[in-house]
Amino acid sequence: MRLRLILTVLGFLLFAVGCAMMTAYPVALHFGGQDASPLLISSLLTIVVGAILWRGFRSREENELRVREGFAIVTLGWVIVPLFGSLPFLLSGAIPSFTDAYFETISGFTTTGASILTDVEALSHGLLYWRSLTHWIGGMGIIVLSLAILPLLGIGGMQLFKAEVAGPTKDKLTPRVAETARLLWGVYVLFTVVQIVLLMAGEMPLFDAVCHSFATISTGGFSTKNASVGYYNSVYIDCVMMLFMFIGGTNFSLHLSALKGRIGSYLRDAEFNFFLVSFVIATVLITLFIAKDSFGGELVTTVRFAAFNTMSVMTCTGFATADFALWAPLAQVVLFFLMFPGACAGSTGGGLKNLRVLILLRTAMNELKKIAHPKVVVNVRVGGRTIDQDILFTIAGFIILYLVTFSTSSIILTATGLDIVTSMSAVASSMANIGPGLGTVGPAANFAHLTDLAKWVLSACMLLGRLEIYTVLVLFSSAFWKK
Repeated sequence: MRLRLILTVLGFLLFAVGCAMMTAYPVALHFGGQDASPLLISSLLTIVVGAILWRGFRSREENELRVREGFAIVTLGWVIVPLFGSLPFLLSGAIPSFTDAYFETISGFTTTGASILTDVEALSHGLLYWRSLTHWIGGMGIIVLSLAILPLLGIGGMQLFKAEVAGPTKDKLTPRVAETARLLWGVYVLFTVVQIVLLMAGEMPLFDAVCHSFATISTGGFSTKNASVGYYNSVYIDCVMMLFMFIGGTNFSLHLSALKGRIGSYLRDAEFNFFLVSFVIATVLITLFIAKDSFGGELVTTVRFAAFNTMSVMTCTGFATADFALWAPLAQVVLFFLMFPGACAGSTGGGLKNLRVLILLRTAMNELKKIAHPKVVVNVRVGGRTIDQDILFTIAGFIILYLVTFSTSSIILTATGLDIVTSMSAVASSMANIGPGLGTVGPAANFAHLTDLAKWVLSACMLLGRLEIYTVLVLFSSAFWKK
C-alpha cells in the first residue's frame, strides 16, 4: 500500500474542507462577528495541514489508486475530516468537550443529525451555518466531491467511487467517473438552490432557508431551531421539506434521467415504486394509530404530521414536526422498523436501502416457489434485470453484518444504563443516519445525557452506516492486507 498516495489524497480532502469551512467566516462577520475568529483559525489550520500533506507527499510514481488504497482513503477520510471539522466548536467553546464536538461533527458529515446540543438557537450564526454545511458536504460524499477534481491532480478515482457510492450495485452514469461526479453534484446544487428559493417564498428567512436546504437535500436533519421544522408550523414549509426529503432519499441517477426529459424513469424503477408504496402504507397505518389521541382527532392535521415524520424517518433525514416518541406504541413500532430499510440506493439517505430489502423479499418469494415446485428454476429479477448470485451473497453478508453490529452496539448501550428502547432506537437511527430515535433520544430530546462510551459507540455506528459496513470492516480483515 502506497502511504504517500493515501496522504496526498487525504491532504487534498482536508484542503477542500478547509476552504468550505472558510465560507462560514463571512457569514459570522455578517451577523455581528461572533465566533468569527475560531472559524477563521480552524479553516486556516485545516487548509494549511491539508496543503502540507497534499503537496508534501505528492510523487511522480504510478498514481492510479488500487482497491486497498481506495478503501483506506474513504474510511480514513471520514474519520479525519470530522476531527478538523470539530475545531470551530472546540475553539469557540460552544462545545468544550472533545467527545461531544466530534460526535456533533461526525453526525453532521455522515448526515445523521443526532445532536448533543440542548439549545441549538444559542449557537452563533457562523457555527449554525458550518453545522448545516457539514451535512451538505457529506450528503453526496466528501470523496465523490473530490472525484470531480482528482483528475486535475493526476490521480484516478475509480477505486474511490467503488468504495464510496452507496447501494448494492455501482453502475456508472457515464464512462468517466469524474464526469459522473460532476453530473451528480450539478443535480445536487440545482435542487439545493431551488429549495432555498421555495422556502423563502414561504417567508422563511434566507439564513434559515439556506441551512435547512443544506440539511434537507442531504437528508441530514440539523435545524437552526430547537423545535426543528415544527417551529414554523407552516403547511407550505412542511410540503416543501417533504418534497425535497423525498428527492434526497431517491436514487440521484433517476433525477438526472428526469432532468434529461426521461420522466418515466421514475415509474419504471422497481425500487422507487417500492419506496413510494411503503411510504403510503406507513403513513396510513400511523394515521390510524394516532388519529384517536393526537391532534384533537382532526384527520387532515393528523395526516399532515404522520406523513411528514414518516417521510423524515424513511429518508433518514431526522427533521420533526412533532414528538413521535409520545405517539401511540403501534405508531412508534412502525417508525422503528422503518429505520432499517431507510432510503433508496444511490441517494443521500442511509439504512439497508430499499433495493436490498426488495431483492431479499423477492428471493424469499422465490424460495417459497421452489419449496412447492422443487424442479422449477426461478431467477430473482428487479426492474427487468436478473440479479447475479454474487450480489445476492453480498447482500446476505451485508444484512448479517448489519444485524450483528446493531445487536452488539445495542447491548453495549444498554450496559451503560440506558433502557432497551432508547438503546435500540439510538443504534438503529445512528446506523441508518436518521438522528432522533425513541425513548430518551426522541425528537424533543437529544444525546447529551449519554456517557462518553455510548457517544463513541454511536459515532462508530454512524460511520459504519454511512460507509455501509463493508468499507470499514474490510480494513480489519487479514485477507485485505495480504498481497
